[in-house]
Amino acid sequence: MTETILLGQGNQILEIPRAEWEGHLADVPGHMQTRLSFMSPAHHAVRYFAVRELPRRGEPLPPELIAEGLDMPLDLTQAVLEDLEKKLFFLVRDERGAVAWAYPVTAERTPHRLTSSTGERLYAA
Repeated sequence: MTETILLGQGNQILEIPRAEWEGHLADVPGHMQTRLSFMSPAHHAVRYFAVRELPRRGEPLPPELIAEGLDMPLDLTQAVLEDLEKKLFFLVRDERGAVAWAYPVTAERTPHRLTSSTGERLYAA
């Protein structure tokens, strides 16, 4: 058995040697650090809040609820939500502006059901 992976690209299957794919994996931490560099502590707090609360509540989270839960000004909360939705697609808001999806969880029904170690049942995004 060769040490390669198969990569589908268009209508072709490419064989990638181990040294090449390991090199790409080694680049991931630096790449992610660059992608996440725009995030302030407020960005992280809003994202963590949404991921934690979506399964608990089972419904989209309005910006007001997030702001109150984090003791954060509403205008800052809304700006952070906009950044997270635009820049990295970490979350999706519904037509009212409430967070319905925050990777890896969602308040919407999907075929992907999970049960957390605390017994919470949730849908995966």
